Amino acid sequence: MTTAQATIPVSRADVLRLQHEAGIEYVNGQYLEKPVSRDSSWIEGKIARLLANAIGDSGYARVFPSSLGYQCFADDPAKFRKPDVSVIRSERLSEEDEGLMHVPPDLAVEVVSPGDTASELDDKVLEYLANGFRLVWVVFPSSRSVVVHRPAASPVRLSASQEITGESAVPTFRCKVAEFFEG
Repeated sequence: MTTAQATIPVSRADVLRLQHEAGIEYVNGQYLEKPVSRDSSWIEGKIARLLANAIGDSGYARVFPSSLGYQCFADDPAKFRKPDVSVIRSERLSEEDEGLMHVPPDLAVEVVSPGDTASELDDKVLEYLANGFRLVWVVFPSSRSVVVHRPAASPVRLSASQEITGESAVPTFRCKVAEFFEG
């Protein structure tokens, strides 16, 4: 299932149930299953570990896997998206945060899978940036590169030999892009 699967209308109970399902997003009134591959899943895990290692025991931020969804889209309050990896600085988290997050992450990572289309990825990145996501990495396993997106800035493509940083999301994070694909 790589395309919309739900019929309209969708009940609030369905949204609540599916917000906890890994790989399911709710967009434009429809459920979408995010396509994944073995390699993209492995790269997601590697990036999450690298980010978590950079944060260490400092508690500065938290790294979340793709099972955490974000419901912070002005155009559709019911919509939720699940980046493959995300980071939120601890100061922005509250004790009341349960289920879907209602604040955009400081960093969202999307790892391209074979079923992803360029237009879907472009739409998702534009949506993220328009709704307060501060930094978005789109990781391309096939070219071993990352495109870094920031609000009000042109995207920057980094090759495997170049260094990527966590900027303000994870100031202690720094590595060669190639590390995302090694192992």
